[in-house]
Amino acid sequence: MKAYLHSIATELAARVQSNDELVAGVEGWTADRIRTKTGIAERRIAAPDETAGDLCFRAAEKLIAAGNIDRSTIDALIVCTQSPDYFLPSTACVLQDRLQLPQTVAAFDVTLGCSGYTYGLWLARSLILSESAKNVLLLAGDTYSKYCHPKDLSVASLFGDGATASLITDQAANVWAEIGPSVLGTDGRGAPNLIVKAGASRQPTSEIPSDRYLHMKGAEIASFAVSTVKGVIERLLDKVGLKATDVDGYLFHQANPVFVQRLVSAYKLPPEKVPVGLASIGNTCSATIPMLLEECAQAGRFKPGQKLVLVGFGVGYSWAGTLLEWKKS
Repeated sequence: MKAYLHSIATELAARVQSNDELVAGVEGWTADRIRTKTGIAERRIAAPDETAGDLCFRAAEKLIAAGNIDRSTIDALIVCTQSPDYFLPSTACVLQDRLQLPQTVAAFDVTLGCSGYTYGLWLARSLILSESAKNVLLLAGDTYSKYCHPKDLSVASLFGDGATASLITDQAANVWAEIGPSVLGTDGRGAPNLIVKAGASRQPTSEIPSDRYLHMKGAEIASFAVSTVKGVIERLLDKVGLKATDVDGYLFHQANPVFVQRLVSAYKLPPEKVPVGLASIGNTCSATIPMLLEECAQAGRFKPGQKLVLVGFGVGYSWAGTLLEWKKS
């Protein structure tokens, strides 16, 4: 039994926010400063009444239509988001109904951020290898812009809103890639470094308005990522019996283009093996890796038989690396 990535579809929030628009009225920031520090030129912003669930729904409908997928064959639905429609019920339950999936489907949420897609691939593959499912619909989407204070450009400059839908299947025909093993990890000591403090059970309300918005200690997050990702790659390659020279592509969570280039320099990776994207979209958290994968697939960047290493990392702290073998010609 094997698990395959059949295809991916992307849905972006319609509104485009430029750096010039973002810095208007905020002292000490310029559009050029944002571009220099992050590599991001603009980002997608969800409408006030638009949720991650809405974006996931539209991405899933795109995927189903493009692949002529029979909804009745989907037997598991995983929704990865940290921007749920409600505290309860789960967004997956809501989307099972909206997507008109069978009531026999197993539907659940995964509340992970930037590691969410690689965790989702591990979960979907595990369901298939255990013969608990044959076709898994994996949705990844976030609307972090709703957590960002508009005057805190240290975070508002980074995040964009979007979602992806991926079909994971046990059928090898017409697929993009075979999904290989994963390695995963967690260090909850880093939880306070990227957090929305108020709004949930620990702190339902707050007299401090800023506690309702995203707090990020950027230097700590960056240090964690640089020190962790290399070990994830090494563990994964050791697990699957490959050497670094066997890897044809590294697809990292797109925190921002400048940071991805920092990883390339820190690990002395061949730049041609590390695609960089989303400069006009922003950091879409759980959806950055599948968006980049779709972009590369559309461009014909990979060839059949090539080995790809996917690494997600971030809020939690949480991380996961997954191996793909490309099949699509």
